[in-house]
Amino acid sequence: MTAVHVFLYHAVSDDSPPWLAPFTVTPRTFVEHLDMIADSGMHVVPLRQLVAAQLGGPPLPPRSAVLTFDDGYADFAFTVAPLLAARGLPATLYVTTRALRAAGRPSGGGPFPYVDMLSWAQVRELDAAGVEIGGHSMTHPQLDTLPRKSAMEEVAGCKREIEDALGHPVVSFAYPHGYSSRAVRALVREAGWTSAAAIRADSAFSSDGDDPLWFARLMVRADTGRERFTLWAGGTGAPMAPFAESLRTRGWRAYRRARAATGRPYRGLPA
Repeated sequence: MTAVHVFLYHAVSDDSPPWLAPFTVTPRTFVEHLDMIADSGMHVVPLRQLVAAQLGGPPLPPRSAVLTFDDGYADFAFTVAPLLAARGLPATLYVTTRALRAAGRPSGGGPFPYVDMLSWAQVRELDAAGVEIGGHSMTHPQLDTLPRKSAMEEVAGCKREIEDALGHPVVSFAYPHGYSSRAVRALVREAGWTSAAAIRADSAFSSDGDDPLWFARLMVRADTGRERFTLWAGGTGAPMAPFAESLRTRGWRAYRRARAATGRPYRGLPA
């Protein structure tokens, strides 16, 4: 198997609210990362090429990387997209549909308060410019703690809302908080998504042998220092998927489900 760097970013900003700050990198840091990716000889490819390779299609170029962005923060349109376009780099943007700004509704509502989100009009512009738009649920819940019907509503409803807005099919999904389960992954497949991004072991390399409905990513946070990013760029510093789900992960899911069942759900940070 060949390791693939699937980088996960959230906000790219100099000014994020405290709840989002741990998952924010500055524009200067983001540019440094893009420079390090280029200098290391990595080839940034569209997500669809990784998925095709995982399904037995054409192999990826050596040292492939994929850029992904979760949630749908407004800085993607005015900071990230121009930087990617200037370098000719593809990317996938996973949007939480009920967090996006609609006509006549101010930003900062929905599941992500006190932060500027993209509007549906901006999402359509990004789609037209070549950014792949994917789904990240409607309201960003922990899908593996929901009843089946509610989870399916989040997964399928998100797809329906994006397709209605863009006028064409969308096939790429990302699990909110990175959480999934075998049952949730089955729902994602049933809803018509052909790939789904996860977070494995906090951060891990994906590979051409990874599961396209549970592929690993390297989560870039505010505390991801230059040394760690350099290790990642060199192909070290994280495990490579596929690997079995750990007992710790199963225990953490059981804890969160128990909290949700008693009406006191665990309030995690966005991912």
